Amino acid sequence: MQVLQLVGIAFITAIAAILLRETKPELAFAVSIAGGIILLLFVFDLFRGSISIFGDIAEKTGINANFIKILLKMVGIGYLVEFSSGILADFGQTSLADKLTFCGKVVILVLAIPILESVLSLISDLLGLIS
Repeated sequence: MQVLQLVGIAFITAIAAILLRETKPELAFAVSIAGGIILLLFVFDLFRGSISIFGDIAEKTGINANFIKILLKMVGIGYLVEFSSGILADFGQTSLADKLTFCGKVVILVLAIPILESVLSLISDLLGLIS
């Protein structure tokens, strides 16, 4: 199972980083980063095969495909920022991790503006029909 592979990579990385932390802390940092990148690449590879499903959903439901792309970007940014923030926090940079999380939320908000405009336009049209 793919989840077991991910868990295995995470545990091996964690154990290697813990063992190296006492003798070579700079190498422990590099091992942690490398393990995290391997996990991300593995998941991106899994996710890449599923992207066509979102296109099919947009086509069948009549949703603008650009909105699906925006939603996927928002989710991706959220995961990437959370992951990166966790790495920063692990290495004692909690203040920087908090700032990164805030910046990620702002980017997601900016990306959401076209979707919000579309929803407000739809509501306005519906209210115009009701009046």
